[in-house]
Amino acid sequence: MIVDLPDTTVSKISRALVNVREEGGAVALGRVLTLVILTREGAVEEVIEAANDASREHPMRVIVLMIPDSGDGESRLDAQIRVGGDAGASEVVTLRAFGDAGRSNLESLVTGLLLPDAPVVVWWPNRTPDHISRTSIGRIAQRRITDAATKSDPSAWVAGLGEQYAPGDTDLAWTRLTRWREQLAAILDQPPYEPVVGVRVRGASDSPSTALLAAWLRLTLDVPVDWAYLDAQEWPHGIKSVALVRASGEVLLERPSPGVAILTQPGQPTHDLAFPRRTLRECLAEELRRLDPDVLYGRVITEGWELLDPPATKGTQA
Repeated sequence: MIVDLPDTTVSKISRALVNVREEGGAVALGRVLTLVILTREGAVEEVIEAANDASREHPMRVIVLMIPDSGDGESRLDAQIRVGGDAGASEVVTLRAFGDAGRSNLESLVTGLLLPDAPVVVWWPNRTPDHISRTSIGRIAQRRITDAATKSDPSAWVAGLGEQYAPGDTDLAWTRLTRWREQLAAILDQPPYEPVVGVRVRGASDSPSTALLAAWLRLTLDVPVDWAYLDAQEWPHGIKSVALVRASGEVLLERPSPGVAILTQPGQPTHDLAFPRRTLRECLAEELRRLDPDVLYGRVITEGWELLDPPATKGTQA
């Protein structure tokens, strides 16, 4: 069910939510959090689809706030409510704020729609202000999610994450590393139990996760990490390879093509692993599983990044 509310107010939207539930039989019981999404025109449906998919694991209320590019014109708030089959296991409220309504305190547009006594998560899927924890909406959130992959210069964005970090911040570039971190940890849990004396990481030039993986390995293993971005002609997207250097030889986890990885270890047969790139829905759902600060992420972008040497020259072979 979709209900359009042109030229409305927050109080009218709140009353309409109650009416929709009563008339349509939709229930709000079991909602575990409120997800506030601040996005741009043209990307609304993509982020709503990701939130709807994630809501099947985390029933929630989704508030999508969009400020038109122009920012001019008469002050007005348009809204749309989606419930039932159009909203997954969530309720979706889309807000479009025009004129002064979009330039005033954005917090006032969402506070009247938050679920009572439920955690608040804020997600900036594309446009991201500086120091998100200091923004009016960021201050009311337990978790704040950004995405370095959507920036015009992902590597520069990642390099500045530590300077702006506050407990509760996270970035989907970190979430996309989960499979890599799990596989590398599993390798170190198997014989031979030799210490790692060096690490080599390679990834695409548009992959901010490459830098975060290098910083994580530098922090956790406390060994030199040689890392570099590869040219797009050599590797188009994502992380290409990780090599763990031991006395007996290198352990190499490498993607020959997107979606597949090959694990090579001294004295053992090679193993082909399914290694698809994680979807936006998967990353968002993982971030919503924990609402406490991600302490490890905070250490990686601050302590780990400070220990990490600058990247090697782009195009260096893995």
